[in-house]
Amino acid sequence: MAGAAAAAATAAAVAAATAASSTKVSASAPHLTASSPFPSATTIPTTASSVSQMPWSPEGPMQIGFVGAGRMAEAIAMGMIVSGKVEANNILASAPSDKNLWHFQNLGCKITHSNTEVLQNCSIVFFATKPHILPVVLAEISPAVTRKHVIVSVAAGVSLHTLEKLLPPRSRVLRIMPNLPCRVQEGAVVMARGRHAEKCETEYLQKLLSVCGLCEEVPEAYINIHTGLSGSGVAYVCMFSEALAEGAIKLGMPSSLAHQIAAQTLLGAAKLLLQSGQHPAQLRSEVCTPGGTTIYGLHALEQGGLRAAAMNAVEAATRRAQELTKQ
Repeated sequence: MAGAAAAAATAAAVAAATAASSTKVSASAPHLTASSPFPSATTIPTTASSVSQMPWSPEGPMQIGFVGAGRMAEAIAMGMIVSGKVEANNILASAPSDKNLWHFQNLGCKITHSNTEVLQNCSIVFFATKPHILPVVLAEISPAVTRKHVIVSVAAGVSLHTLEKLLPPRSRVLRIMPNLPCRVQEGAVVMARGRHAEKCETEYLQKLLSVCGLCEEVPEAYINIHTGLSGSGVAYVCMFSEALAEGAIKLGMPSSLAHQIAAQTLLGAAKLLLQSGQHPAQLRSEVCTPGGTTIYGLHALEQGGLRAAAMNAVEAATRRAQELTKQ
C-alpha cells in the first residue's frame, strides 16, 4: 500500500510537467541510436560570450543522460522535470537491470541497458553509479567520450584527478555532490570542476542544477565536508524529526499528527533561517523567554549532548568520505 501511494504521489507531481511531452515507453528498456535524436526541449538562457565556448549548442535540444539510475539520479532528474527546465522525454537513463529504471520510466524518461548509448545521444552525462563500480563503467564508455561531452560525476569519494585519469585526455569533467531533497527542489548541491572544464560549462550546469535547490561551485576539498554536512545530514535531520515526534507520542499525541507537526516545525525553522539570514543562535534566543518552556527543553538537549553529537556526526561522515577518496 505504501509503495502504491508513493508511486501515485510521484505521478501526480510530474504529471503537469510531462503531460505535453512524455512519450509512452514499453516495459522493456528501449534502445535509441545516434540517428534517433530526442524531440525538442526547453533550453537554459546563456550569454552570447559563453555560446562560442560551449562544446555543444545551448540553443539546441537539451539532452541529459544518466548512467546509473539510483535514488540520487532519480532525485536530480525529478527536480529538472518538475521545474520544467528539461522535458522528461529528453532524459535518457541506463542501468544494468530494470530494478531502478522503472522509476525513470514512470517519470516519462527514455531508458536503456546500454551505457554507451547514453553517450551517443547526450552531451551532458551524469554518472551516478556506486563508487566502486565507476572505474569499470568509465573504462567501458571511454571510447565514446568526445570533446562535446560534459561528464558529471555524482559518485562519492571519487576525485577529479581519478576521473580525469580514467577518461580520454582533456575530457571535460565536473564533480557534484547533491542530496536527496533535490527530489522536491529543496536540495543542496556543491560542484567542483576539473582542469579542462570551462567556466561557461560550470555556469550552465549550475543553472541546470539550481532547479534542484541551492547549487554552489566550491573547491573540491569542500565536497567531502558537504557529504558529511548535507548529503548525510538529511538522515540526521530525519532522526531528529523522529525523536521530536516520539517525545510527543510518549505524552499521548497520535503518531501521524506528531510526525506531521515535527516535520513542519523543521521546515518552518529552516525557512526562517534562510529568509532572515540570521545566525541560528539569534533565532533560538528569540524563542526563549526567561523561565519559559524552551529554555528548559534546550537544557535537556545540552545535557543529552545534542550539540556535540551533531558535530561528531558531521566529522565522522566527512572522515569516511575522505577515506573513500583515498581508496
